[in-house]
Amino acid sequence: MIALVVDAARPDADVIARAADLLRQGGVVAYPTDTLYGLAADPSSQRAVEELYRIKGRPVDQAIPLVAADLAQVEQCAGPLSHAAHRLGACLWPGPLTMIVPAWAGLAAALHGGTGTVAIRVPAHPVACALARAFGAPITSTSANRSGRPATSSPDVVRESMGNDLVAILDAGRSPGGLPSTIIDVLKERPRLVRPGAVPFERVLECLQ
Repeated sequence: MIALVVDAARPDADVIARAADLLRQGGVVAYPTDTLYGLAADPSSQRAVEELYRIKGRPVDQAIPLVAADLAQVEQCAGPLSHAAHRLGACLWPGPLTMIVPAWAGLAAALHGGTGTVAIRVPAHPVACALARAFGAPITSTSANRSGRPATSSPDVVRESMGNDLVAILDAGRSPGGLPSTIIDVLKERPRLVRPGAVPFERVLECLQ
């Protein structure tokens, strides 16, 4: 596994570009988010997504979420969002709010477990956003741990537990940790709380008023 050390606040563009190239080659790369460390793979590659499931030991009927560089990248891939989804993205991204939106053409079928939907957010972490921007599309964002094991904010724990299966880790030191993202279903105009998390649902509703 290649250790790519980056500054959490100002990641080096050349280092990020190298990690994005590894994703294009089908590799799985660990990286920090504004909560915990995640695993990035090319969501359009069936082979890469299957490798991600293998590394995680994750049941194939459990969908894998994505992160994007910004709201514009989400809409570039997913198409125009609903009024509620666009407003929430403009209000609460970047940040720990995940929205469930329709899956778009080109995503690996294994990614969304046959649901036809995908969970996506824009994290408040420069490294995560820079990686999605350099890759040119959203990337996967499942936690960097074996299925059934605790997620972690430590790059050292990721190396020790998963190092043999990853092509690289973007090491920016410990990630902030804390609560996981709040998950909201925005497939209909009125959002539905799927999982409580770092963003109170009351705050979500305030953004829509």
